[in-house]
Amino acid sequence: MAKLYPAKPEKVYFFGTCLIDMFYPDAGMAGIRLLEREGIEVIYPQGQTCCGQPAYTSGYHDQSRQVAEAQLDLFPGDWPIVVPSGSCGGMMREHYPQLFAGTARAEQAQAVAERIWELTDFLLHVCQIRLQDLGEPMRVTLHTSCSARREMRVADAGPALLQQLDNVELVEPERATECCGFGGTFAVRHEQVSAAMVSDKVQALSATGAMAFATTDCGCLMNIDGHARKEQQPLSGEHIASFLWRRTHPAAEDSR
Repeated sequence: MAKLYPAKPEKVYFFGTCLIDMFYPDAGMAGIRLLEREGIEVIYPQGQTCCGQPAYTSGYHDQSRQVAEAQLDLFPGDWPIVVPSGSCGGMMREHYPQLFAGTARAEQAQAVAERIWELTDFLLHVCQIRLQDLGEPMRVTLHTSCSARREMRVADAGPALLQQLDNVELVEPERATECCGFGGTFAVRHEQVSAAMVSDKVQALSATGAMAFATTDCGCLMNIDGHARKEQQPLSGEHIASFLWRRTHPAAEDSR
């Protein structure tokens, strides 16, 4: 069944995610600015914390529910909730209804889940954004996270946005659908397997000849970019929101 997209709203909520809050605030600000440039008022609830995914995927559902419950009251208006991460978006849209099933919060969790949108999907299909590239010619490759691809099912959105940039040559790596090895706590609990997976991913991205890669999730960005630096690979990463804003806003390019 084809996905139904609403008309562009006047307002949205923005759920920033833990990794953006702690490590990549520029990506969050870029996402907000891209939305605001489309004429949308962005509401950022100050009480937001974690979506609860780390505990949930580790099997600690009671603890995850406690964390997730604190997020449910942050979005009282009937506006879309835009998330710059397929991972957190997938948790909130796909797993909140199950996590709160049979509880007093079940109806509220379902209502929140139905309003979750991944950022690139929202920009492309709801805002119908049209990007004007102001940057120099360059070759870029893209890594789409497993959750964005398989849970949120938005793997087409990132490439479509990058392909709007006239001076960007987008090259697809081999085995593009494979995981980078991060997987939240998977990278900690299965360190050697995770390290082998990210090594393969860095090699595949580097083999495209691109000096830069974009990704739709900061967990993947941290993992791939960190390994590339460790292996002294001439490959640098950036969240796709930061990349799009920098390429299409002259002040952003000048201040980099």
